[in-house]
Amino acid sequence: MAIINLKDLRAALPRHARLIGLDPGTKTIGVALSDVTLMLASPYGALKRGKLAANAAEIAAIARKEGAAGLVVGLPLSMDGSMGPAAQAARDWARAVSDATGLPVALFDERLSSAAVNRMLVSEADLTRAKRAEAVDRAAAAYMLQAALDATRDRNSGREPL
Repeated sequence: MAIINLKDLRAALPRHARLIGLDPGTKTIGVALSDVTLMLASPYGALKRGKLAANAAEIAAIARKEGAAGLVVGLPLSMDGSMGPAAQAARDWARAVSDATGLPVALFDERLSSAAVNRMLVSEADLTRAKRAEAVDRAAAAYMLQAALDATRDRNSGREPL
């Protein structure tokens, strides 16, 4: 499937369908899930990064179990907003996961999500470095998905787009 615009993805979702946020790292894939109103993103878990077919099967299983009908994949743009090698790899991975799962996908800028989550975990949570590393992937996915939900919320009418 093609990568689509985030607003178009949101508008095309069936009523009460959720979105899955994915933050693909080199070792793990952070997973977050929206609520059915598309107002709130929550950390869901982390998948060990492996073969695409296996990861896609895990993502599809989560989508079936949780009623998700679309994916939002974090796009690690360079600080100047350009597409570097990491962003191109994320784009290619997102397209391949979309094709393998049959779920539409949109990309969303996640430049500073891991840094923001790390700062919060250091200052607010009493976690060891090892436990913090485990939490960062899923929390960064939730941070990115929440930003995507906020960016596409229909603020003019006071209600969510259908």
